[in-house]
Amino acid sequence: QVQLVESGGGLVQAGGSLRLSCAASGIIFRINAMGWYRQAPGKQRELVAQITSGGGTIYVLSVKGRFTISRDNAKNTVYLQMNSLKAEDTAVYYCNVQSSFTGEEYDYWGQGTQVTVSS
Repeated sequence: QVQLVESGGGLVQAGGSLRLSCAASGIIFRINAMGWYRQAPGKQRELVAQITSGGGTIYVLSVKGRFTISRDNAKNTVYLQMNSLKAEDTAVYYCNVQSSFTGEEYDYWGQGTQVTVSS
């Protein structure tokens, strides 16, 4: 059974920092990209950051220079270090893991963790 367990969310003041973690278990196929999405109330879910199996990264423009994504392949874990947080970063953050096997692709999601930034 595939599980993505997220941790690290919470309430922080503007300018503060949080570190999100997402540990994947039960995935028996190759893990490709790992990433973080977020969804604020009344808005669509958006990609925040993604990291490939080779370490390549992409970020949404609004978090560039403030957030850093990283992964530990030995632990099947992805992290999101969030610095200089702003009120507009408030959202539920979801971990995403992409896997593949013999041409078939699989998408897995965490349950979400709330990040609230007070101004």
